[in-house]
Amino acid sequence: MGTTKTRPWDITESLDGDERIAAYLEAALEEGDAALVAAALGDIARARGMTEIARQAGLGRESLYKALSPEGNPEFSTILKVVRALGLRLHASTGHPSA
Repeated sequence: MGTTKTRPWDITESLDGDERIAAYLEAALEEGDAALVAAALGDIARARGMTEIARQAGLGRESLYKALSPEGNPEFSTILKVVRALGLRLHASTGHPSA
């Protein structure tokens, strides 16, 4: 019987279109966990090219990697710069069911 070779799954390989990227970020936002949102933005930035996103956001590449890492704690202004550089928009809606 042969052996099966595996490799770690990398989310960035699945973030290959605007709709998938938007759905991924939306799912992270719905969880309400700031660290998860930052990590999702990091995944999206890696999928799009971290160097280019850092340049467009006016941030250093290494600082951006650190800010969007699981241990990072980016300022909200950094989040907004990254979102803008990624060509995304954040939206707000009520979380309460209508009466």
